[in-house]
Amino acid sequence: MTAWKQLSLCFFLLVAGLAAAVAFVPGAAGLLRGAGVPEAVVAVVAPGKSDTGEKQASAANGGARRGQNVPLVVTEPVVGGIVNDRLSAIGTGDAIRSVVVMPQAAGTIREILIKSGDRIKQGQVLARLDDDEQVIARGQAEVALRSASEKSQLYRNIKSSVSRMDVFDAEIVEQGAKLALQSAELALKRRDIVAPIDGIVGIVPVVVGDNVTTTTSIVTLDDRSEILVDYWVPERFANTVKVNQPAEATSVALPGRVFAGVVEAVDNRIDGASRTLRVRARIDNAADELRAGMSFNVGMRFSGETYPSVDPLAVQWDGEGAHVWRVADGKSSKVRVSIVQRNPDAVLVKGDLRDGDLIVIEGLQRVTEGGDVRFARDVAQASEVITQ
Repeated sequence: MTAWKQLSLCFFLLVAGLAAAVAFVPGAAGLLRGAGVPEAVVAVVAPGKSDTGEKQASAANGGARRGQNVPLVVTEPVVGGIVNDRLSAIGTGDAIRSVVVMPQAAGTIREILIKSGDRIKQGQVLARLDDDEQVIARGQAEVALRSASEKSQLYRNIKSSVSRMDVFDAEIVEQGAKLALQSAELALKRRDIVAPIDGIVGIVPVVVGDNVTTTTSIVTLDDRSEILVDYWVPERFANTVKVNQPAEATSVALPGRVFAGVVEAVDNRIDGASRTLRVRARIDNAADELRAGMSFNVGMRFSGETYPSVDPLAVQWDGEGAHVWRVADGKSSKVRVSIVQRNPDAVLVKGDLRDGDLIVIEGLQRVTEGGDVRFARDVAQASEVITQ
């Protein structure tokens, strides 16, 4: 190929490249003008491109660049959160009355009249001890009383023949015999082991023939018509929990069941080691579904205290403590707060915040005091409109 043909081909490729650049690259016409290319040539390679269009494009690009310098943030409104409005504690149940029955005298068990699970009434005989010796003692006391009574009666009838002192001594002997008989009857009565309360019999640990003393446990009786649940609450509830306040209890043994009750008693002091207060609730058990010794989850509700609630991501820290960024009229401002309570999905704070205030939760790195901010939702909506 000759040299002039090669030069012609290079010139043709150069012109084609310029035309393609002008057609597909925004602002290429302006570059050609800046390079000194005559306007007539520019008009030929880039028809329809005017100075006004170039200026508008440049202004739009500059505005976009300036908008990109304004922080893009995501906000959430402040809502009210309640603290100390409910209480949940673990407690242990006990029968409203529970008695360990022990004999009032030592001896050998002769008879057992109950079995585990029996419902018994107060005064019912549960077991009997051997009583041969006591029966004999009562008979001797009866004979002694009969003799003393007859002698005293005889002396009273023949006052003229005996001294007043003899009559007085005979009456004293008669009174002593009466007391001896009462003592013998009481000793015999105590050979019967009786129920001191209405209740349900537990496991009987003794058998006929066992020798027992006054410290031997014969059986345990539980009156479980109501269950008492002792539990411990944090000391911040010390002035909130009151007697007769409603309470609810649930048991692992009966999942899904809620038993209503009331506060029976509140202790008069805080435990110094655990910083808790002992409380006792009374739960109705008319259906006999609960047992002494069960574990219960006791719940109580209170009016509580209301504080601003914000997203955990909104709380930031610096040398002066915790703060959040509030947005009002497109401007951001720092608000100092103190943490009241942390929850998994929100943080309750104390500070100059009102319900509905917009708090920044994303884009916090570039937010400054009094600076402009853009809302991410507005940018997203604008993008959707442009796309459509």
